[in-house]
Amino acid sequence: MPDPDSEWKYDIDEVGEEAEPDLPDPEIHPGSPSAENAFFVALGVLTMLALFARIVLLAA
Repeated sequence: MPDPDSEWKYDIDEVGEEAEPDLPDPEIHPGSPSAENAFFVALGVLTMLALFARIVLLAA
């Protein structure tokens, strides 16, 4: 446990290769994208393409 009077947030035994992990790493499983998420990604791509096209046309 860290010393309350210390300016350091962690003790030496809490960091580095020898530190004991607090919790096991959660397993990450791939999922399938939802239609709503795909829609917003496509909307963002189309918006950026339109913005770039407008900048290019204004510069020409």
